[in-house]
Amino acid sequence: MRARDLGIVIGHGRPGPWNAITDVPGVRVGHTTVIDGDGPLVVGRGPIRTGVTVVVPHDGDVFTETVYAGSHRLNGNGEMTGLEWIREAGGLSGPIGITNTHSVGIVHDAIIRNAVRTHPTGGSFWSLPVAAETWDGLLNDTDGLHVTMDHVDQALANAHDGPVEEGNVGGGTGMVCHEFKGGIGSASRVVPPAFGGWTVGVLVQANYGRRDLLRVDGVPVGEAIPNTEVPSPYRPEDEDGPAETPPPGSGSIIVIVATDAPLLPHQCQRVAQRAGLGIARMGGIGGNSSGDLVLCFATGNRSLPGISFAADPRQTSDVRAVNDHVINGLFEGVIEATEEAILNALVAAETMTGRDGITAYAIPHDRLLETMIRYGRGPAGHA
Repeated sequence: MRARDLGIVIGHGRPGPWNAITDVPGVRVGHTTVIDGDGPLVVGRGPIRTGVTVVVPHDGDVFTETVYAGSHRLNGNGEMTGLEWIREAGGLSGPIGITNTHSVGIVHDAIIRNAVRTHPTGGSFWSLPVAAETWDGLLNDTDGLHVTMDHVDQALANAHDGPVEEGNVGGGTGMVCHEFKGGIGSASRVVPPAFGGWTVGVLVQANYGRRDLLRVDGVPVGEAIPNTEVPSPYRPEDEDGPAETPPPGSGSIIVIVATDAPLLPHQCQRVAQRAGLGIARMGGIGGNSSGDLVLCFATGNRSLPGISFAADPRQTSDVRAVNDHVINGLFEGVIEATEEAILNALVAAETMTGRDGITAYAIPHDRLLETMIRYGRGPAGHA
């Protein structure tokens, strides 16, 4: 179930065939979901509500063929490895892994292991992979380190184009968004021909936000469906609890942006920055405890010099660049796609009970629709 299945349309842009990041040619997404156990938390045993999601950026050898990339930090209380080299050299090499906070290291190492296993030994291959995280400790035994290297291999093997599985899958399995069940979401926009006709796609791992701030297409949905109606998984602020109990709305969001436009690295950075406006439209504020990190890669320039120590015989490499006079089309597309991807994560997610009986409830579709219709933003014929 997705937002458009309910008749809720975000913005005016046209989505691609799958309305997903995989509408960008060559991009694939794979998940491994790890769910086991119920009841009280026993660190190392469970309950387990976690996983890993991978984004494969193009149809070539992603470990040796670089594409241009850029990043943005809305708030930095989070981790996305590999960004220093991307900021320095402007290139992404390898798949992108997304998981829980305490499994970033194992996902990082597993991507390298996969690269080593699939490339000839004795060469000059090296890798600085991108692994990103949001915290799933509200529902998951996150200190138990249940994501393994084999799970990453499975996600890479599962990577495919076409529709993207959303909600309680992969790295999004144990995530909470605006105090409803959150997780993985995706969306895309095809830029009008006058602005280049390119596709921009977004995938989010949504695990942020307070209920009262939630907006859908400008409608104050969070206020209309308060915690008194659908309980929050967070401990009420006036209830006694351990000092380390996170306040309601704590969490983060990872946004991966893909486009087939021929962007240069600094243009990727500019597009990544606009994803923050999509987060804001949904009610995200980039809070102090939130890791709101965005990576944008562009496949419009291929056959760039590789990252191997072996010298590329070319002294120059010809590239194309989007004229900044038309980049607004990509800006608008990524804002709308980010907003809709977060909404898709909420709509697709299902109620989940995790450790210690803590339950994150799915956003009720009927109440969501009632609220949208009341504000004149519902399905066609009900506005």
